[in-house]
Amino acid sequence: MANNHKTNKPRRPHPGVPSKQQILDFISEADESVGKREIAKHFRLKGQDKIALKKVLKDMADEGLIDHSPGRAFHKMGGVPRVTVLRVVSTEDGEVWAEPEQWQGEGAKPRLRVIERGRRSALGVNDRLLARTEERGKGHVAHVMKKLACSAEMLMGVVRKEGSRFFLAPIDKKQRTVFALTDLGEAEVGDLVLAEPVGKGRRNPTAKVDAVLGDPFAPKAFSLIAIHKYGIRNRFPDEVVAEAEKVAKWDLGEREDLTHLPIVAIDPVDARDHDDAIWAEPDDAKDNPGGYKAVVAIADVSYYVRPGSELDREALKRGNSVYFPDRVVPMLPEELSAGICSLKEGVDRAAMVAHIRVDSGGNIKDFRFSRAKVRIAANIAYEDAQAAIDGEKDRVDPGIVKGSLEPLWQCWKVLLQAREAREPLDLDLPERRVQLDEKGRIMSVAPRERLDAHRLVEDYMILANVAAAKALEKKKRPVMYRIHETPGREKLVTLKDYLATFEIPFALGQVVLPKTFNAILEKIGPDHDNRIEITEQILRSQMQARYGPEPLGHFGLALGSYAHFTSPIRRYADLLVHRSLVDAYGLGKGGISAKEAEDFARVGELISALERRAMEAERETVDRYVAAYLADHVGQLVEARITGVQPFGFFATVQDLGGDGLVLAKTLGREYFHYDEKRQALVGEQSRDEYRAGQKLKLKLVEADPASGALRFELPEGSYGGDAGDGPRRRRDGRGRGGGKNRQKGRKRG
Repeated sequence: MANNHKTNKPRRPHPGVPSKQQILDFISEADESVGKREIAKHFRLKGQDKIALKKVLKDMADEGLIDHSPGRAFHKMGGVPRVTVLRVVSTEDGEVWAEPEQWQGEGAKPRLRVIERGRRSALGVNDRLLARTEERGKGHVAHVMKKLACSAEMLMGVVRKEGSRFFLAPIDKKQRTVFALTDLGEAEVGDLVLAEPVGKGRRNPTAKVDAVLGDPFAPKAFSLIAIHKYGIRNRFPDEVVAEAEKVAKWDLGEREDLTHLPIVAIDPVDARDHDDAIWAEPDDAKDNPGGYKAVVAIADVSYYVRPGSELDREALKRGNSVYFPDRVVPMLPEELSAGICSLKEGVDRAAMVAHIRVDSGGNIKDFRFSRAKVRIAANIAYEDAQAAIDGEKDRVDPGIVKGSLEPLWQCWKVLLQAREAREPLDLDLPERRVQLDEKGRIMSVAPRERLDAHRLVEDYMILANVAAAKALEKKKRPVMYRIHETPGREKLVTLKDYLATFEIPFALGQVVLPKTFNAILEKIGPDHDNRIEITEQILRSQMQARYGPEPLGHFGLALGSYAHFTSPIRRYADLLVHRSLVDAYGLGKGGISAKEAEDFARVGELISALERRAMEAERETVDRYVAAYLADHVGQLVEARITGVQPFGFFATVQDLGGDGLVLAKTLGREYFHYDEKRQALVGEQSRDEYRAGQKLKLKLVEADPASGALRFELPEGSYGGDAGDGPRRRRDGRGRGGGKNRQKGRKRG
């Protein structure tokens, strides 16, 4: 078992500077607002200890563990704190609703109903307040303690004009508040701008333009929107850059010399960094007939980024690199991420290396880890590696094909046996790739091709990740696991009800394994009309993967021990695993510190939240690119598939392109459409026409907004869907269900 270095909660005050975990425990258990004075008093700190406490609190705030209000009250991040800063987001029907200004918890920010001691509210949209929160039913309410000064936080949006008035149209498709602009500055209609809220009346919030960012259709504008919206750090402080320039000049130190091995790095053709490389050959040892020796070499980031350094502090604040179609916001400065830590062809690089022997069945026989010097024989694109293996000449040097690629593919065949034996979750959903020209303009948006070369590299990475976790467990050192837990019962019940609408049985009493879901997809076959939506529903039934020190396994991969080891350039979790391996194997400087080991649980929560933020920002940016690509097709018919149904309408995505848009129920026809929640369908009460998830049909694109990424569709004119692709479907039971609050009246056509 790995040593998780858990710290017990303090039972009583005691002298000495408290740990971060002790401070978090005290803040979360306190009934009143907690500041530095209360913390110092509780832990009986004096003199130099008070000065040390100030630094600890600053570190915790920098790391996202705590936040503080202008009144110096601290609160714990990750849930709804008892005392926290809120921002008013809505004043509907006489009720005020607010969201936490900072949020590191699961899912979207919660909404809290604001209570002001029975008085008529004077709060408006975007007001900030310090509030005491309490649970009430399934939600929370907030009691106002005091109103706070407005922060300098800017709003981002696009300038629009209606009549003689100007407005700031939000770039978030979920945001309904539109600010009237009282001062345009130098902005013109259609410009992407930053604006400062100046008047937040309950009905007519206003703002003034602070800075003009340019054309929202311009290259790089879409990623800029996401960077601003999610508060992604995209500039490195001077001291961090200076430190990166300094450490990039270090020599490689004493290392195992592996420069004789023809190790290759296989990456996307547009890769911005190269942090992993692989090599394999048959194992000639007598104890391993039919087995292989493999080397997975990973950039030795822990050698350059030491615990507590400026580089380390900044990397933790970022948590991971964020990848957009037009740029990358790296976790580490370019001097490291694209420079000394990038495994480039023909140059000596510092690497952390997993030496692994696998048997003829693809199972790990033994392993060791070392710091090594490597010289990459070639950087190869996935497509080129695949073409070379398929026999296409002149894509890769013949010597590299013979000495590197062919042995890698031979070893992969036995790794594939092990994968097939454990039957991991196999959900092969397409990934969208936005292709830009040299000026950053959109050339195409299409599914990314999935090759054997992708699967090969993935299986070598999984092999090294498993070996890293097992090595640290064996050495009894802390592990930052990649955790993916078994789906919860509530999600499985929802999935069971959903599958029943297709007459697919799903027993709740069974032991659920990844192969349970694979069997469902195998049963329906690759040509089932609803295969994609069933696959997506299975994906939604899964738990969200996260980082933490608990050995809870990885359900999706069907693995008991799994950590992330292979991408320390772009993931902080991998850097921690490297440091723990340095410590476990006595590999020199840059090992895990006692302070880091103590904070594994909290850091795991933080980097998990930062990962979710990055995924949302990346996904929304691709949606904006898709909307921009489709903007020239407004008014045309597109092939689409219904992805979700709600009482107010249904969502559809453009086939082979992505980008979700809404079709309002009121545009479906003359009759009422009833929402059948269990079947996830809208059903016409008279015609019994049915629109349900998974259905393919032609839709008219009536709006594509690149700034928000929103699309809007309607059925073709004069059609109820009958001449639109597959068209509406009839209920299987032959009945129409009327009445109820879920009825939606269609508008008359013609």
